[in-house]
Amino acid sequence: MALPLMPKATAVWLVDNTTLTFEQIGAFCGMHSLEIQAIADGDVNIGMMGRNPIANGQLTAEEIKRCEADPSAVLQMKESELPTAKSRSKGARYTPMAKRQGKPDAIAWILKHHPEIPDTDIRRLLGTTSNSINAIRNKTYKNISTVVARNPVLLGLCTETDLKKAIADAAGAVASAPLPLDIEDAEEPVD
Repeated sequence: MALPLMPKATAVWLVDNTTLTFEQIGAFCGMHSLEIQAIADGDVNIGMMGRNPIANGQLTAEEIKRCEADPSAVLQMKESELPTAKSRSKGARYTPMAKRQGKPDAIAWILKHHPEIPDTDIRRLLGTTSNSINAIRNKTYKNISTVVARNPVLLGLCTETDLKKAIADAAGAVASAPLPLDIEDAEEPVD
């Protein structure tokens, strides 16, 4: 179940303004019943302003009354009329300095063991550039003598699931690509 916005402030308001049990408030706010009891005793969150879940549209007064009448009932959050937020793309990932030295090794490993993976997927997977990939492929990389093909998962540059997905996508693209016809096959008469 989704938690309310500002769960501790909501818990403070519910403790101060309702007769709900600690378990009910804890289940709704995603907190332990002992935390709710500490709020009620004044041991924690002293001076915190409560946040009214009815005014915020997270609960209805009828829902609170229903749960006050039945201590075993669970508060249900009200459906929001607001549109859901769109998830943003992750964007570029930060690679620590210690792991940047392993990128050429990872590129070499992918080019050696999975040459079917396109450069765009290698760039996305390892966070590298096309120039680096082409330089390692053509053996014109500035430190090519120190490059040793090493698994990018073991280097910590990507996860195994991301690597397997890239390999599967590349294999699927190769399998779905139409086979080129030989000129000899094209000239044979069809019976």
